[in-house]
Amino acid sequence: MGLTAALLAWGVAAGVHAAEREVVIGTLDDLSGVYSDDGGPGSVEAMRMAIADFGSSVLGRRISALAADHQNKPDIGASRFREWADQKALDMMIAGANTGVTIAMAKVAVAKKIPLLIVGAGGASLTNEDCTAYSIHYVFDTTALANGTASTVLKAGGKTWFYLSADYAFGQQLQSSASRVVEAGGGRNLGAVRVPLSTADFSSYLLQAQSSGAQVLAFANAGDDFQNALKAAREFGITRTMRPVALVAFINNIHALGLETAQGLYLTTSWYWDLNEQTRAFARRFFEKMKRQPTMTQAGTYSATLTYLKAVKAAGTTEAEPVMAELRRAKINDMFTTGGYIRADGVMVHDMYVMQVKSPRESKYPWDYYRLVTVMPGSDAFGPVTGRCSLAPR
Repeated sequence: MGLTAALLAWGVAAGVHAAEREVVIGTLDDLSGVYSDDGGPGSVEAMRMAIADFGSSVLGRRISALAADHQNKPDIGASRFREWADQKALDMMIAGANTGVTIAMAKVAVAKKIPLLIVGAGGASLTNEDCTAYSIHYVFDTTALANGTASTVLKAGGKTWFYLSADYAFGQQLQSSASRVVEAGGGRNLGAVRVPLSTADFSSYLLQAQSSGAQVLAFANAGDDFQNALKAAREFGITRTMRPVALVAFINNIHALGLETAQGLYLTTSWYWDLNEQTRAFARRFFEKMKRQPTMTQAGTYSATLTYLKAVKAAGTTEAEPVMAELRRAKINDMFTTGGYIRADGVMVHDMYVMQVKSPRESKYPWDYYRLVTVMPGSDAFGPVTGRCSLAPR
């Protein structure tokens, strides 16, 4: 049985016990597509690790888990969420990759009154016009990514920008966030091209970028699409005249690209396995199971699961309203962040890290890929409340 099939079978088996009124946690993610290495099966494993570390029970009830592949399709994500709410007694959902899917899931969270912890989707609309009283944006968003990377590249001399953007909500929001930072910093946005998910041939899009005359080629895409686009840009020689910038990248992307190709890239991340002893301790355990270092999404899934279970314990119930109130009161201190807190608009405010990818010569041991450029305090990274979320007016 393949890994994805095994995960699905495990989810179904776990769901059978929901009738015994276990505490049921679910995750919907890309388990087989372009984002599956960013979160996917690794995030499912991180969720399982957190449940085990918590003791596998809360309020005297066994904790059960469900996992399924949303295939990057909003209708599948929403329908599976409803199914689990109606048939599996779901208590909490973790949303993996894909902003479009997560926007659809957020509507179900409201209808079913089930907390939704967002770990892989980046679109900042999830804490703005698409915010809900049941949603928490936990790991990163397009605002924080842009505030870190775009501002750093501007200071390093990258004044004119062209964007290669994923053609759905995430790519559009990431491009928009970076564009605002560029303009506010005195730079200029010279153009953009939208690229469908899972594109095989980037040549025509890269030629448009090259013809713009921009200094910076900003990749507002992720996962395999980011990797393939950057490889193609290197092969065509475009990176000799344009500086490539990763508006979002995960450590697995850098591992797949290799330092020879990825060296010098700036990126912003919420977590890195080699930051401190706590991160390294978690990474060692994760590596034993998955044979790779965890991404920020996978580490965030572990933290989000524990944070939810702690809130259930403190509230003395799995009822959504008391649990959400407890989540908003709590300070989050674990291997993922220190002093994290959940704002009225649903964003979990925490430090972000601007990194630069090392050269092969600089890297001293396996997975030693990043050099820390700066730590961005959470208030700077996520910015002020915008007023576009009805729960958090200016």
